[in-house]
Amino acid sequence: MGTGVSLAVADPAGLPAAQRVVEIELSAIEQTCSRFRPDSELSLVNGSPGAWVRVGSLFFEALETALRAAEVTAGLVDPTVGAAVEAAGYTEDFEILPKDGPALRLISRPIPGWRRVEINRRAGTVRVPAGVRLDLGATAKSLAADRAAAAAAAACGMGVLVSCGGDVAAAGDPPPGGWCVRVSEHHADPPDAPGESILFDGGGLSTSGVRARSWRRGTQRLHHIIDPATGRPADTPWLFVTVAAATCVDANIASTAAVILGDAAPLWLQRRGLVARLVGADGTVIRVGGWPGEAAA
Repeated sequence: MGTGVSLAVADPAGLPAAQRVVEIELSAIEQTCSRFRPDSELSLVNGSPGAWVRVGSLFFEALETALRAAEVTAGLVDPTVGAAVEAAGYTEDFEILPKDGPALRLISRPIPGWRRVEINRRAGTVRVPAGVRLDLGATAKSLAADRAAAAAAAACGMGVLVSCGGDVAAAGDPPPGGWCVRVSEHHADPPDAPGESILFDGGGLSTSGVRARSWRRGTQRLHHIIDPATGRPADTPWLFVTVAAATCVDANIASTAAVILGDAAPLWLQRRGLVARLVGADGTVIRVGGWPGEAAA
């Protein structure tokens, strides 16, 4: 789905088995939910407006995860942003997406909204009306991390950590002292990049930001996190937000919502009992819910 993946295990002996399982899980999500594959089930649904489309159980799980994200955030994290993301210029895999190009004329208007998505669980079918395009990227990627970590931990009988482009899930018994995770702006940053390291026992971590996946069109710098109220890339004071939660999906939902919420994000996170680190465009760092300090090297 256009991102890098890292895998760690508590004992090197478990790495081959864990890798096999992780590759299977991630391949399944890719083939089901990628909007960059014309043969994915997501592309089939988006390409059949107004028609009921039969989908598999994994697509159903991914779609229901995305719809739950919309419901619990009152529509802040909404899968019907597909057309808005494409209108902003994110039309192909980020690795090959031109990072500079001619100006775009972006129109401010609300996205269609998650309630327009219809599902029939008994028949195993999904329908979206004309003008609605789904993008499951954020929640599907975090769901992939959760599923891959759990399956790999069960397969090799030890602690496993999986990172899918900033979405981190850990399952099983961690190594002594926990996983040492470097929290920075981009998942591919080197160890000495600006950021901080934390000790992480299990569950999920997710970082959402506006610069790691950004591009320029004319004089505008655009990014992939869409504000549902405007249908445009969110205007936010946060460079990136990292959230810890029981699952990677829950962490991703909260970190994405926080970027969109802007100044209201710290209180929103605090009221939900979440642990988070928010980094402003000016470098200011705000910690919420007892976010830990820097771990010893």
